[in-house]
Amino acid sequence: MKKLYYTSFFYAVLGLIAGIFYREVTKYSDFSGPTVLVALHTHILMLGFFFFLIVLILGKLFQIHEAKSFGAWYIVYNIGVLITIGAMTTRGMLQINGQDISYLPHIAGLGHAILGAGFIWLLILLGKRIK
Repeated sequence: MKKLYYTSFFYAVLGLIAGIFYREVTKYSDFSGPTVLVALHTHILMLGFFFFLIVLILGKLFQIHEAKSFGAWYIVYNIGVLITIGAMTTRGMLQINGQDISYLPHIAGLGHAILGAGFIWLLILLGKRIK
């Protein structure tokens, strides 16, 4: 359970840093156009901070963290979050510099697919603990 708390705490700090990063990088670069960096802050807070707070509550209520495949789920879900925010950060920095990488949307899509699988996996784990 403490692992869930520390993970939530990590993503809270990372999300707040991402908000500051967006503000400072765009100010320093004198950039005023659209960039995905604006959404990075909220993605990290929702997919990381708030999500793991909810999982922590589910752990307290249903002992979901004691399920056999919970450790594997935890790793897979975090990989999905990190790929997603890594792709967003890369794309946002490229947008600020007026560049792009053609395969970057595929990497972001992979991160989102892993997240989607992680959501379904968590619901299956929860369903088994509720029975």
